[in-house]
Amino acid sequence: MALKDRLVDPKSPDRRPRKAAYALPTLFTAGNIFLGYISILRSFRGSMLLAGGLPGATEHFTVAAQAIGAAVFLDGLDGRIARMTNTTCDFGREMDSLADVISFGLAPAVLAFAWGVQFIDPAIGEKLRSQIFNAGYFIAFLFLLCGSCRLARFNIQVNPIPKNPGRPDRKYFVGLPIPAAAAMVAAVVWAFDAQPLVSWPLSVAWLALLLLLGFLMVSTWRYYSFKGISLNRAYSPLIVILVGAFIYGMWNYAQLLMLSMASSYVVSGILIRLGGLLRRRFKRPRPPAVPEHSLG
Repeated sequence: MALKDRLVDPKSPDRRPRKAAYALPTLFTAGNIFLGYISILRSFRGSMLLAGGLPGATEHFTVAAQAIGAAVFLDGLDGRIARMTNTTCDFGREMDSLADVISFGLAPAVLAFAWGVQFIDPAIGEKLRSQIFNAGYFIAFLFLLCGSCRLARFNIQVNPIPKNPGRPDRKYFVGLPIPAAAAMVAAVVWAFDAQPLVSWPLSVAWLALLLLLGFLMVSTWRYYSFKGISLNRAYSPLIVILVGAFIYGMWNYAQLLMLSMASSYVVSGILIRLGGLLRRRFKRPRPPAVPEHSLG
């Protein structure tokens, strides 16, 4: 018996799920909000320790980045569980969007500024440092704003069509999903062992990455959606090998693996867009049809 059939209320004439079943995906959404909240608190705590010259700041930044990564995992589960249990509702969708603003908008924006801008070397001069600070405030806010706009567009569009549509039998996101953008921020921080940036060229490059992520979120470029993957289908034994390799990689090379996965997904939309532009540019026009000559 399928999970959605087990949760059906026997007293309901239209086979609606039990009321308690609706709490299951909401619990995952609440966990998403909690992880975003923890990430923000840890970013603040790490900043205060580093500003006071006390040890332990990198540990707090590490937890802040890991909390965002765990929130990405929970965000992928709540929607899938809601569909599996047939408990999708407007309340759940709205709560999920609000959770995403906190965990994938506000939390990475705070972490991005605290880790990548706040502690650049004062030796560069107060004027240049102040300019980078002001740019950091604005760009971190743009990241949050673009993520919020991305979520709002996702909520109001029924069947969005990307600017470069792909195969009709596959599902795509229009623009970079906000969890993927947040995962990119967290992966970079974790890959640097959460050591705050002190070099101003690296800080400027970091702000340029945040700008790129914000643009990709509000763009109409195509990104592959994994919602079409069904756990009820039979897959090749190769999937078992890939899952085993993924578990081994997460156990031994988690930082490098997460950075590679996040970067590959972000870059995939750019490559798909560039590939479409090149195909249209160099596509040979078809020769004009030659009319047939009639006999007689």
